[in-house]
Amino acid sequence: MPFSGEIHERVANAPAVPPGLPLVMLLTGFTDAGNAVSGLIEHLRETADPQPVVVFDNDVLLDYRARRPVISFDQDHLTQFRPAKLELSLATDALGQPFLLLAGYEPDFAWNAFARTVLDLATEFEVSGLNWVHSIAMPVPHTRPIGTTVSGNRRDLSVVHSVWRPRTQVPATAGHLLEFRFAERGDRAVGFVLLVPHYLAETENPNAVIAAAEKLMASTGLVLMLDEIQERREDYLAKIDEQVIGNEELQQMVHNLERRYDAYMAGRNPEDGSYDEGGFNERDLPSADELAAELERYLASRPSGDDDKSGRG
Repeated sequence: MPFSGEIHERVANAPAVPPGLPLVMLLTGFTDAGNAVSGLIEHLRETADPQPVVVFDNDVLLDYRARRPVISFDQDHLTQFRPAKLELSLATDALGQPFLLLAGYEPDFAWNAFARTVLDLATEFEVSGLNWVHSIAMPVPHTRPIGTTVSGNRRDLSVVHSVWRPRTQVPATAGHLLEFRFAERGDRAVGFVLLVPHYLAETENPNAVIAAAEKLMASTGLVLMLDEIQERREDYLAKIDEQVIGNEELQQMVHNLERRYDAYMAGRNPEDGSYDEGGFNERDLPSADELAAELERYLASRPSGDDDKSGRG
């Protein structure tokens, strides 16, 4: 039986939503290599002044035992309970341009009801299209730009931005379902899959956050504030390079990835996005997990003032 209960509620005194805004969707929970999605959610919550319009019901959509909320304990008492959030908000970019932001956790349950609700809201607010991003780990070097696979019905974007076009079957996400439903009814929809270096997939990678923001800016015309992340990226990349220089095995791994990446890109036709299907794969790679272990430990243990993970939804 289809789900028929309410999965969301309107926020009292929510701001009025102008018609025709782009809808940006950022959902965590499936794969988030480099913390690209969770990092961008946190950044937009801090810089884009999102004002909630609709709040989705955790008790209906969230599996608490799989993704437990955080509670703070201070010596002998509990001080703060931080439930996950999934909200549709009205946000603004660096130029004051408004947009709709659907951000937070990917629903565990009631996907069809969730998709219907978002589609109904998109119709009500006359959104200009769906724009979303997520990230996966790939055997690519950190010394090259983060590539993307583009899906949807925005050919203008797929020709320019899609560097890898596989034919495959993958586990679906709620984001995939929404993109499919938007395109099915003839609305504009585009999804960007970031191809993040696999040996950095478990780190908080500012480069991945910036890449996610840049793709969304390309599809929406928004201008997002990225100065603070740009500063963190320079420090992050410098520390990676320092570690690689001091390890011959890591140097060889990165060199091999660079060689294969450059050969792949040299064979790609930017006019139609065609490619050599023998491109990115794991064959003939050195033991990347073992070689990168030291690098990941180094990055994970470095001091950081960004320990609050609440932005992950």
